Amino acid sequence: MSEVARDPLYRRHRYPAEIIAHAVWLYFRFPLSLRMVEDMLASRGIIVTHQTIRSWAEKFGRHFAREIKRRSAGCLGDKWHLDECVVAINGKKQWLWRAVDQDGFVLEVLVQSRRNAKAAKRLMRKLLKAQGRTPRVMITDKLRSYDAARRDLMPGVEHRSHKGLNNRAENSHQPTRRRERTMKRFKSARQLQRFVSIHDPIGTVKLTDG
Repeated sequence: MSEVARDPLYRRHRYPAEIIAHAVWLYFRFPLSLRMVEDMLASRGIIVTHQTIRSWAEKFGRHFAREIKRRSAGCLGDKWHLDECVVAINGKKQWLWRAVDQDGFVLEVLVQSRRNAKAAKRLMRKLLKAQGRTPRVMITDKLRSYDAARRDLMPGVEHRSHKGLNNRAENSHQPTRRRERTMKRFKSARQLQRFVSIHDPIGTVKLTDG
């Protein structure tokens, strides 16, 4: 995010681009509430309300996520780990499907109401469209829906199905779980999809990343 100061997206904002970018990064990178980010900035002499931080997260978060994914295109791994976890929203089950590469970079994330072959196929279609290629290996848990979808969309790809092999994908759900506790649960599937679509790319960025 070192080039943010020259981005026209920041024009007419009272605060410098670096402060805005840092606040948005803090909110999405760590399981912090908006008020926690407000307090952290205040400790450094930067006085900004949590409502303003919310507006920054809404305006700039998606832009940052798209830019991170654009820069990482073509540099990601050829081993895909796919997994799903359940999230309760208003008393109903939603399934959070996520794909990561062997280095833990999130390739795709999708909220769906079903845990079946149709849902697995939808995730794989989005993956193939975004990545523009098939993986060398696909690793999943024992859910049969993955192999059914693979046979239709990627029949030549090696599939390894074993719970012990898929810790990489399972671990990728942990930041969402922590955020879920901070936010006292997500209010809707749409809110969850919007959050993870921004959080997952930004969550891979370290403070020293350029």
